[in-house]
Amino acid sequence: MTAITGVGAYAPRFRISAEAFRDAWGQFQAAGVSEKAVAAADEDSLTMAYEAARRALEAGDIDAANVDWLAFATSRPPLAEEDLTARLGAMLEVDESVTRQLFSGSTRAGTRALWAGMDAISATEAATGLVVAADAPRGDPDDGVDHAAGAGAAAFVLESDGPAEIVDRAEYAIPYPGTRFRNTGEDETRGLGVTQYDRRAFTETIGGAVDGLEAAPEPEAAAIQAPDGKLPYRAAGAAGVGTDEIRAAATVHSLGDLGAASVPVSLAGALADGSESVLVVSHGSGAGADALVVESDGEVPAETALEGDDTLSYAEYLRQRGIVTSGPPSGGGAYVSVPSWRRSIPQRYTLQAGRCPECGALSFPPEGACADCNALGEYEPVQLSGAGAIEAVTTISQGGAPPEFAEQQGRSGDYAAAIVALETDDGGESVSIAAMGTDAAPDAFGVGDRIETTIRRIYTQEGVTRYGFKVRPADA
Repeated sequence: MTAITGVGAYAPRFRISAEAFRDAWGQFQAAGVSEKAVAAADEDSLTMAYEAARRALEAGDIDAANVDWLAFATSRPPLAEEDLTARLGAMLEVDESVTRQLFSGSTRAGTRALWAGMDAISATEAATGLVVAADAPRGDPDDGVDHAAGAGAAAFVLESDGPAEIVDRAEYAIPYPGTRFRNTGEDETRGLGVTQYDRRAFTETIGGAVDGLEAAPEPEAAAIQAPDGKLPYRAAGAAGVGTDEIRAAATVHSLGDLGAASVPVSLAGALADGSESVLVVSHGSGAGADALVVESDGEVPAETALEGDDTLSYAEYLRQRGIVTSGPPSGGGAYVSVPSWRRSIPQRYTLQAGRCPECGALSFPPEGACADCNALGEYEPVQLSGAGAIEAVTTISQGGAPPEFAEQQGRSGDYAAAIVALETDDGGESVSIAAMGTDAAPDAFGVGDRIETTIRRIYTQEGVTRYGFKVRPADA
């Protein structure tokens, strides 16, 4: 048996309403969606995966060092070719020898990862798995895919025994080409838009997967794939559930289409709300579906952050996505080679400082001569907690950002740059470091305010995106 022992979920703070699209286009092509979540300029599926995974580990009281198996699922990885589980594992401090799997190419990827996690846990009863699904679909600005496309992530800690057990599963696949696809080299997902064909593919595969379950489910909630806010309800009959059960788990109405994270986020929300029986059904174009039944005692540890309170206009939406910005300036930026950046990953991902062996002063990063006594030597590793306070802060506006940050500043607008005192794990000491602000407007950062760190995109150079810590208000 495989059980869920910790749940995490995350959605970006930005929202755009259906009304904003109607004002811009004269129509809104995402039925049943009142607003959707929008990834910030420094967010992508990898950073959202980190946010959800960190919450799941905290909820389940699991040290990342004890994770034995890691899976990451997304239909829109930030890189078309790279094993992103290496970066995600490093961000979370998962051991380098842990088995990892990457799932992509379909909105069904999230449940495919859960399916594989079940097999991994059942093969080794002592194992602890971590399954993370994150996505931010994207389509042409004037079509239904883009109008519905939201952003979010969910993560699950899997063990052999726990408060929510996955008690049954089945899958079904039959060819329906053209329902939803993205060709090699293209950035936007699209479909042929043949309504009856799309609906048939959706309902037939969902019905086929549910029919394959050993017993007809009678769930309190049904987490069903949601390309928009209407299609899941059209599949109610095929799934053998009512609209009330679908509505009990639905996140599409307020977050939009979350792609490969659609069903995982709905499952996370249902478990966090105390649902004791959840039918989980994904759909991936092509077409195929997974069906799982989750039974819970109603007390699954969960930490979710799905609320958003920063509303965008349509112009601001296009700006955050980089559609109306000019791109980076030519030359002039600080060059940091990829090998040099890699050497600093322990500091940028996990905040590893160092203690001078001569005078005991803390240094960050732990390299070069000690700033206090000028001694040269190997620093003793010291772990910072990711919590601290602002010592000085300023606002970086247009024209003030270093060239390597100019593209992001053009998309996100003004941002805070601060000197923060980050505390050690035991809270006994702190070290001052420079950091960029995120997740809030510059006026939300003030001297003396408490902050916490998270991981975001920093900039892209030589085609390689650099990720690292930024700071946000502790109550963000």
